[in-house]
Amino acid sequence: MGASFIRTPTLLFLLLVAMAAAAALVQGQGTRVGFYSRTCPQAESIVQKTVISHFQSNPAIAPGLLRMHFHDCFVRGCDASILINGSSTEKNTVPNSLLNGYDVIDDAKTRLEAACPGVVSCADILALAARDSVVLTKGITWRVPTGRKDGRVSLASEVSNLPAPRDSIEVQKQKFADKGLTDQDLVTLVGGHTIGTSACQFFRYRLYNFSTTTANGADPSMDAAFVTQLQSLCPADGDGSRRIALDTGSPNRFDTSFFTNLRNGRGVLESDQKLWTDASTRTFVQRFLGVRGLLGLNFNLEFGRSMVKMSNIGIKTGTEGEIRRLCTAIN
Repeated sequence: MGASFIRTPTLLFLLLVAMAAAAALVQGQGTRVGFYSRTCPQAESIVQKTVISHFQSNPAIAPGLLRMHFHDCFVRGCDASILINGSSTEKNTVPNSLLNGYDVIDDAKTRLEAACPGVVSCADILALAARDSVVLTKGITWRVPTGRKDGRVSLASEVSNLPAPRDSIEVQKQKFADKGLTDQDLVTLVGGHTIGTSACQFFRYRLYNFSTTTANGADPSMDAAFVTQLQSLCPADGDGSRRIALDTGSPNRFDTSFFTNLRNGRGVLESDQKLWTDASTRTFVQRFLGVRGLLGLNFNLEFGRSMVKMSNIGIKTGTEGEIRRLCTAIN
């Protein structure tokens, strides 16, 4: 009994240590909530106020900043490499050059350098701005671990790592798995398309001469009335840069109507609609929609969790990176 009495506290101590270690991994390797609490306590507030200021005059920056963070993390990790200017950088590629919000990050960086010179990384600004953008579009907030360093390399050739509109469901799953993300994370994060738009050039091929099995020649997974609607907005010989809402139910509100659209064959991007046509990912869509007989999932809550996981992909800490003085150029 005496020996047992001695071992029990020891085992309890080891268990607590293990739990603490697991919590640290959730936070991320080198990142933690409140990283700037002593070195720049107003950092998150400065970013938030900057995002709000720009959002009031241009609401399109919200989905732009959310996509920007996603695109950044999926190439070289969450290191703000997407922000670097140059003819052969990530920023100068088609998926990234069309994004709204680069000026928001630059503005936030200017304000932070005035308040806390050389302290807050561009990578952290982008992670915080993405969260604030979701909140501004009526999503719920989450705590963002910070402490990332900025990367020193940005290559346009590596943007092929990004999920693309024509990707099969297998390719989408593999791209997410390569980043340590699950099929549930895939469905959850793609749900970010509940806000924002896409250009006709990225989905117009689905509307014309796509299939011989449909009377209108469109993708058979699409609702016929929706095809007609999109054909009027994106004529075969029309302007490919015209922007169309990805969530036709509520394009400016962070909610689950995007998933309702998928169920009804009204997904704009082919890769999005495949989340419904594939049985394994459809289950998660149904759970977000609260389909009877399945264990429900809260989209807002799960989105925050998946964003924290994604925001810790390939981060730079310590001497692996730097704190850029300007987000658009390495020091």
